[in-house]
Amino acid sequence: MNNTKPSKIRYQILFLIFVNVVINYMDRSNLAVAASEISKEFEFTSMQMGLIFSAFSWTYLMFQIPGGIMVKRYSPRVLYAFSLITWSVATVFQGFARGFVTLFGLRMATGVFEAPAFPINNRVVSNWFPDNERASAIAIYTSGQFLGLAFLMPVLSKVQFYVGWKGLFVVTGLVGILWGIVWYIFYRDPMKHKRVNEAELELIEKGGGMLDKQVAEEDSSRKKFKWTDLKEVLSHRKLWGIYIGQFAVNSTLWFFLTWFPKYLVDYRGMDFIKSGYWASVPYLAAFVGVLSSGFLSDYLIKKGVSAAKARKRPIIIGLLISVLILGANYVDSPALIILFMSLSFFGVGFASITWIFVSTLAPKHLIDITGGVFNFIGQLSGIIVPIVIGFLASGGNFAPALVFVALMGLAGACSYLFLVGNVERIKSSPDPVI
Repeated sequence: MNNTKPSKIRYQILFLIFVNVVINYMDRSNLAVAASEISKEFEFTSMQMGLIFSAFSWTYLMFQIPGGIMVKRYSPRVLYAFSLITWSVATVFQGFARGFVTLFGLRMATGVFEAPAFPINNRVVSNWFPDNERASAIAIYTSGQFLGLAFLMPVLSKVQFYVGWKGLFVVTGLVGILWGIVWYIFYRDPMKHKRVNEAELELIEKGGGMLDKQVAEEDSSRKKFKWTDLKEVLSHRKLWGIYIGQFAVNSTLWFFLTWFPKYLVDYRGMDFIKSGYWASVPYLAAFVGVLSSGFLSDYLIKKGVSAAKARKRPIIIGLLISVLILGANYVDSPALIILFMSLSFFGVGFASITWIFVSTLAPKHLIDITGGVFNFIGQLSGIIVPIVIGFLASGGNFAPALVFVALMGLAGACSYLFLVGNVERIKSSPDPVI
C-alpha cells in the first residue's frame, strides 16, 4: 500500500481542459455577437442567418464519429493541439468573409476541426479521474462554456465595438492559436507525466479511472476501428436514452449560442452594448447550475445514494426547469425576460453533466466511440434548432421559436425517465438488441 500523499496533477490537467472549453465556445458564439452587424452588412434574411448559424454543426456532427475514432488512435496532446490551432485559423479567416458562401464554408471548416474536442475531454477525464470525482470534473470543464461566455459576451461586444465584426473573428482566432501551443507544451497522459506520483496513479486506478498500463503505452488504445463497434453503441436502449437527452440539452444551448443576442437586439429592442451585458446573466446562471449539479451528484454518490438518483435526477430536473423559457413570451420588461432566460439556462447547466453517462454506461472498450455517437446526435440540434428558429421567427414573431425550444427540454426529460433505466455499465454482447 502506498502511504505517500497523492499529488494533484489531475486538477492542473482539468484547468487546461477548462480553458480549452472556454475557447471552444468562444469560437462558436462569436458569430452570435456579430450576427446583427453581419446581417445588416450583407442584407441576410432570418432564414439565411439560421443557415449560417447551423453551418458549424453540419460538419461538426458529421465528424463526431470519425473524431471518436481519431481520439482512439492519437494522443490527446497531439490531437487537441492540432484541433485547437486549425479551428482557430478557420476563425481568423471568417473575419475576411465576403458573403454568404464564404462565411458558411468557413463556419463548416470550424466545425470539422472542433469535432474531436469533447471526445478528447471525455477521454482525458476518464484517464485522469476516479469515478467518485468524475461528475465534478465534467461539471468543472463543462462550466467553462458558461462562465467563459458570461464574461466574454460583454468583452466580445466591446471588441466588436472597437474593431468591428471582422476584427472580432481575427482576435478570437489568434487567442485559440496561442492556446493550442500552450496545450501541446503542458499536457501529458497520466503514465507519462513527470510530476504525477505513484499515489495519485493508484488513487485514479483503484477509483475506477481508465488508467491502464497498456493504454499509457499506447497499445490497446490504438486498436483498429470495427463496424461492429459502431453497431454495438447504436443497439442499446440506455444509450439511445442519453443520445436523445443530449439532443434536448443542446437544443436550448444552441438557442443561446446563436439566436439569443440577436433576439435581444432585434426582437426585444435592446441596444447592442447593453445586450452584451444582459446576455451574460443567463450564462452565469448556467454556470451556477452545472457546478451545483456536478458537486451535488458526486456528494450523493459518496454518501451511498444510488447512481440512478445521484446522476439522473439532476439531469431530469434541469431539463424540466429549462422549459421555463416559455415565460419570456408573456413579459415585456427586460429584467423579466432575462429572469426567465436565466432560469431556463440554469436548468440547462443543471442538466449538463450528461457526459458522465458516456463513461458510466458505455462498454469500457467503446467509450471513445460512444462519446462520438453521443456528441454526433447531440449536435444534430446545432443544425436543426437554428434553422427551425429562423423559420419560426421569419414572420417577425419569436414566440413560436421559444415554444419549440421548451418542447425539446420536455422531450429530453422524458428520455431520461423512460429510456435510460438502471444506471449500470453495459456489457458487450455478440448480438446486442434494443
